[in-house]
Amino acid sequence: MTRLDVWLREHPLAVDGAWAFAVFCLAALSRLDGHGAWQGGLRAEDAVALVLCGLMVVRRRRPDAVVAGALVLGLAQACLDMHPDGEGIAYLVFAYTGAAFGSVWISRLALVGCLLTGLLAFGLITRHPAPDHAVLWAVLLSSPFLLCWAWGRLIRTRRAYLISLEERAVRLEQERDANARVAVADERARIARELHDVVAHNVSLMAVQAGGAACVVETSPALAREALGTIASTGRKTLAEMRSLLGVLRAAGTAEEYVPQPRVEDLPELLEQVRTAGLPVEFSVFGESRELPRGVELAVYRIVQEALANVRKHGGPDPTARVTVDFGDRRLGVLIEDDGRGGTGRSPAWGAGGTGHGLIGMRERVAMVGGRLEVGPRPGGGFRVRVVLPLAATGLPRADW
Repeated sequence: MTRLDVWLREHPLAVDGAWAFAVFCLAALSRLDGHGAWQGGLRAEDAVALVLCGLMVVRRRRPDAVVAGALVLGLAQACLDMHPDGEGIAYLVFAYTGAAFGSVWISRLALVGCLLTGLLAFGLITRHPAPDHAVLWAVLLSSPFLLCWAWGRLIRTRRAYLISLEERAVRLEQERDANARVAVADERARIARELHDVVAHNVSLMAVQAGGAACVVETSPALAREALGTIASTGRKTLAEMRSLLGVLRAAGTAEEYVPQPRVEDLPELLEQVRTAGLPVEFSVFGESRELPRGVELAVYRIVQEALANVRKHGGPDPTARVTVDFGDRRLGVLIEDDGRGGTGRSPAWGAGGTGHGLIGMRERVAMVGGRLEVGPRPGGGFRVRVVLPLAATGLPRADW
């Protein structure tokens, strides 16, 4: 029964077509005489029956037009003294349609039509009604139409109520999910504070033990070995606690296996992907590459990735880009520039006053490693991103930019 109900809801045209066919058959039967023979040829009543059945088929797609057309057709029948036969049942359907699916004004118009139907129908049935029975007959003939109109209003109210319940359920579900996310964020913030306290305490203990071991390493090797053992034990505990707490902090849906974070040496592969996507990129390296802190490696890779993504999106037609990495003395320099001719706004992630997430992410990554970020228009057109990150001194030459 549930499947049938779903099918009927999904195919209203087929349902209305079946009802229209039933009304047409009833109208055809009313044209037969007592011997089953057709009464005369085609008449105006037959055309009215066909039009009414056609209106029934499309009543839910165009309820206002259908109900208005049915009212005009009913008035025409009354004025032309056309006696309604089996097709008159269609007017009951139109009374329901106007109340259930029509606009406010068409619903009221359908109600007026229902009230007048009794008088019009009674006038067609008899030309000389007795005055004392006219009102009673008019009320009786109007009652089926009024009941259909009331049923339509009831269905309309029930449908609006169900829609409001569904919207309320959706809002409650969204609020529940939002509250759950807030609760998760609060809990993760609390765990992060605990992580900070635990790591800070253990690292402080390791620093104190290391200082003590350095003082007694020559005078008391046994105490130095004991301090080093304490450092090793504390370090293992700290790593275990960090793994446990960071596992809790891991966002939902990111439980995939660990993969190494990208490094500066992975930039050629990234640039090859960018070239494959249609953006020509030149890449050059100054100085001798060397081991870098992991935070610096990741910051450089993500900044280059974000800058080139902005060139592809906002650089205008046929831009080209250039990426330069400079392993200089005491600092690592990264330059990403393009000759794009995009709009002046380019992207909210660009420009000195930018507030986009791309620029915010760059600034956060650079600030995390104590570096400097410069973003702005490039002389001759295009944009430039310059990053300078501090490194230990090596005495290597630096690029002239």
